[in-house]
Amino acid sequence: MKSPASLLFALLLLLAGLPLVAQLRLPALISSGMVLQQNDSVALWGWAGPGEKVYVKTSWSSSTDSTLATNLATWKLRVKTPAAGGPYSIEIKSRNTINLTDVMIGEVWICSGQSNMEWNYFNGTSDLAAVFPTAKNTNIRLFHIPRTGADHPQEDVRANWVSADSTTIKSFSSVGYFFGRKLQEELNVPIGLINASWGGTPAETWMPEANILNDATLREAASKLKTFAWWPSAAAKAFNGMIYPVTHFNITGAIWYQGESNTETNASYKQLMVSLIDSWRNAWKKELPFYYVQIAPFNYGQTNIGALLQEQQTKLMSHPRTGMVVVTDLVDDVKDIHPSRKKPVGDRLANWALAENYGKTGISFKSPAYQNHSTVKNRLELTFTDAKELKFNDKEASGFYISGENEAWYPAKAKWEKGKLILTAKEVPKPVHARYGFGNTLIGNVFNEAGLPLIPFRTDDWVVEQKPL
Repeated sequence: MKSPASLLFALLLLLAGLPLVAQLRLPALISSGMVLQQNDSVALWGWAGPGEKVYVKTSWSSSTDSTLATNLATWKLRVKTPAAGGPYSIEIKSRNTINLTDVMIGEVWICSGQSNMEWNYFNGTSDLAAVFPTAKNTNIRLFHIPRTGADHPQEDVRANWVSADSTTIKSFSSVGYFFGRKLQEELNVPIGLINASWGGTPAETWMPEANILNDATLREAASKLKTFAWWPSAAAKAFNGMIYPVTHFNITGAIWYQGESNTETNASYKQLMVSLIDSWRNAWKKELPFYYVQIAPFNYGQTNIGALLQEQQTKLMSHPRTGMVVVTDLVDDVKDIHPSRKKPVGDRLANWALAENYGKTGISFKSPAYQNHSTVKNRLELTFTDAKELKFNDKEASGFYISGENEAWYPAKAKWEKGKLILTAKEVPKPVHARYGFGNTLIGNVFNEAGLPLIPFRTDDWVVEQKPL
């Protein structure tokens, strides 16, 4: 017969192995008010006592899904979602029960990048106040992830879902909000927007560390990045803290506004962004559409570094399922790196998504782009894609330069003639190359018939000077 002391010891051991509090819990992203991706098999996940069974019952289905928590106290399962609608509820049950309400089903996008994506009403965006009277919309839900860097991938963030109204949109990405607003208007479905942006950050910090360390070119470029006290520049820090925690959550795609902090290492930017995009697609296990904004003209204090990064962004369009928005026409002051008008940026990004992802027709969403050129006597003849005609905002086009073989550039006169742009300059009797808007602060005035600005370009591959002013 065991002594009372041994029985008490055995009882204490037993009690020590039992949870004293409910262990079922969820990440911030899985909460009341969220938007789940429609017509999909979406992930729900969280934590529970090791070995405990977790049951999930949604109000849009008569079935109950279940799974077992692992020995690391984590659980994850997938539930099928219907077409857009709501509000719905979800009951998640184990030793305790969590009830989620006001859950919408629709389209979910992530908005990321540096300050021009992060910029909001309090930063001075000029066109947000105009929509305050009509901002209240429970079919637009916002999830704003605060600036969070981490040395290792994190499992959760401190944020919450809120409905759009004149108060909540003030502190949210203005570009992201206008993007979502246009999608909601055109698609008439709930829209979920996840904002993960941080001013000043280079692209390296938004991707897994291995992508940088295992590539000699990207590793060398990353080593040249400057360190600042206000944002991370090292590989993966923002990815670990702000992107990785949401990669289990089903989304449609991503919008991106970044590049200013990579201008001094511009030569490898296309390669860098291909690596970033592919790493995100790998993390989400989906070939996400990725639409981005070309950086605006700005006086960087070092010649041509902005123009060369713009060129890399133009080349990035060759990567599958990408698209680029041009904003040269939205710049009021080349000494301000943050153009204040964000509605046209969000609208242009939304037009890419509406046309390419949602099959909307009759939408002009591509800026005209240089196609080819030829020399005919004393003039250059250029053709362009996505333009039946190129128009000039003023009487004459500005921003065009041509050169002969001597690499001496002169301003060119331009006229549209029978589907071609004709460039001439009296100083260049036999032109061989052209440039348009090529320079940190050069702003052209040329648009297609839909009013979209011509993409800055150059036809040459000559060495371009980069030196402090």
